[in-house]
Amino acid sequence: MAETVKRARIEWPTWAVAAAAYGGWVALLSFHAWLPWPAFIAIGAVLLAWHGSLQHETIHGHPTRSRRINAAIGWVPLSLWLPYASYRDLHLHHHREAHLTSPVEDPESYYVTDARWSSLSPAGQAVLRFNRTLLGRFLVGPALAWYGLWAAELPLLRRDRKVRAVWALHLAGAAAILAIVTGVFGVPLMVYVATCYAGTALSQLRSFAEHRAGPEGLRTAVVSSGPFFSLLFLNNNLHVAHHARPGLAWYQLPRFAAANDSAAVAQRGAGLYRGYGEIARRYLFRPVDAPVHPDFDEERRAR
Repeated sequence: MAETVKRARIEWPTWAVAAAAYGGWVALLSFHAWLPWPAFIAIGAVLLAWHGSLQHETIHGHPTRSRRINAAIGWVPLSLWLPYASYRDLHLHHHREAHLTSPVEDPESYYVTDARWSSLSPAGQAVLRFNRTLLGRFLVGPALAWYGLWAAELPLLRRDRKVRAVWALHLAGAAAILAIVTGVFGVPLMVYVATCYAGTALSQLRSFAEHRAGPEGLRTAVVSSGPFFSLLFLNNNLHVAHHARPGLAWYQLPRFAAANDSAAVAQRGAGLYRGYGEIARRYLFRPVDAPVHPDFDEERRAR
């Protein structure tokens, strides 16, 4: 029987993460003149990836019971490229288990259909193959993610007033962030853009192997990470547990995962990895799997 976990009245660990992520960002900007740019970008990438994990937590209803307060905590566009409201809608759509990994129904799927694959040039196919390696995910994955979101949202801007409002608010927030970064603290624009790119790449380390096409209920992986990455990703590396209980707070996931044998579920399905080092050793240069979804056409015909 699955163990239940009660929700705390005040989620102090999540409040602490929010304070540390935003405080760390301000501190990094304040002392940027003391750091060489590679160090600034590396530290900034960690902070932006951590902020992305915080945003994910707020989308799932933390640290308060108020959606407005949670959105206010997570909304700030430190990474510039992704509107919070778009992320929220797309990510909650991703949690429909029946459509997980579908190249059409799952907005976070890295797979494509046979038809889409056939329509690509050899260069386009090579880019998608490269993106299935960890090196490729670091180097071209952020560009594909940014372009994919903007290409999908642009047609909606022309006909959907709500989408226009989301982007207007986001662009105003992003402009304010850039004014603070470049105008107040004097960080060069391209250095901060590079930091945002590196932060997106680091976030994609978490998502690189977390899902794989397969039978329903066995499409989610687990990475048994150490303290650094577990905190950076707020235990979302225990992804089977997260998909089993999406509303569970990040600091409750390890206990829930252990009690419900999430590792065994992952081992039978998408994979159980002994840390991100194992993922790097196995897939730095070798694709984790093929870009074309292996079962999409069959699943669609079955429905």
